[in-house]
Amino acid sequence: MSYEINEEFLKKLVTTPRATGYEFPAQVVVKTYLENEVDKVEVDNVGNIYAIINPDSPFKIMLAGHIDQIGFQISHIDDNGYLWFHPLGGFDTTTLPGKRVRVISDKGEFLGVIGKKAVHLMKAEERKKAPEMEKLFIDLGCKDKEEALKKVDVGDFAVFDYGYQRLGDNNYVVASGFDDAIGSFIVAEIMKELSKDKSFFAGVYGISTVQEEIGLRGAHIAAEKIKPDIGIAFDVGFAADAPEMEKKQIGDTKLGGGPIISIGPNFNPVVVRKIFELADKNEIPYQKHAAPRGTGTDANAIQLSGAATALLAIPNRYMHTASEIISLDDVKNIIQLIIAFIKSIKEGDSFLPL
Repeated sequence: MSYEINEEFLKKLVTTPRATGYEFPAQVVVKTYLENEVDKVEVDNVGNIYAIINPDSPFKIMLAGHIDQIGFQISHIDDNGYLWFHPLGGFDTTTLPGKRVRVISDKGEFLGVIGKKAVHLMKAEERKKAPEMEKLFIDLGCKDKEEALKKVDVGDFAVFDYGYQRLGDNNYVVASGFDDAIGSFIVAEIMKELSKDKSFFAGVYGISTVQEEIGLRGAHIAAEKIKPDIGIAFDVGFAADAPEMEKKQIGDTKLGGGPIISIGPNFNPVVVRKIFELADKNEIPYQKHAAPRGTGTDANAIQLSGAATALLAIPNRYMHTASEIISLDDVKNIIQLIIAFIKSIKEGDSFLPL
């Protein structure tokens, strides 16, 4: 098949603020992109977006990519106008001081900077430790609480303020929050491509899921609603081609090497084997990943619904930081591979492992 990445859509999606629990602006982007392409688009009470093709088919395939990104929830505004926050998802606090953030409220978007005590003023013991999250704050440039309250309030959220850019000459791109806007993007692109010719057997349910970063909540709800026969989750995986990465632990994975396909108890061996066979047949590169337990991805939630499950990931450098790097070649390959998989499913196919 001939497929080219819609980079304009990718840039818009990855730069739309979507902290976990606050994904709605980005979900509007997804919904608008697909609603005139697929057979049906639905929304549930937590904010999952369901794009559906061939809803009358007796065989259901669920595709899931979580739209939420890590972020910050404003918990207190002090008398001097500084914002204190709770983390939304997991952070390495050593990466946070000095980072620019966008604080989102019903009054607009405001630039802020994460602040902490300067290194010059720290005691020797303090310098040896990672900053405590409770001692970090956001500086909006306000003189006092009254001024800050004209812009934001407790319960508003913030995300990193770093955009989407090309990096180098190898089809790499960098942005904050590819984890996991890229998964949601992949699902949307697969659905859009499939909508051009719907003469395949399966019903396909493409879900832009929410709240993965705090417990796979959106995927649990979607899988229980759909009760799919097959479920495929799309996320990011660790790229081992940067310094200090332990290949014996995470595998010999690299940007541009193709999608990472996981093998282990979380995954159906018949589905995984078929994906490998189709990749080989279509000369699509891929990378194997050994996953000896639950993966902490939407694949966990989908498997617990009884579906035959798989997980495909995009290699990612510097995960959960303000600047994550991926390869667009890997994105293109994962989309082509799963379209081939969906079109290969025939009535009567069995995915029972024995």
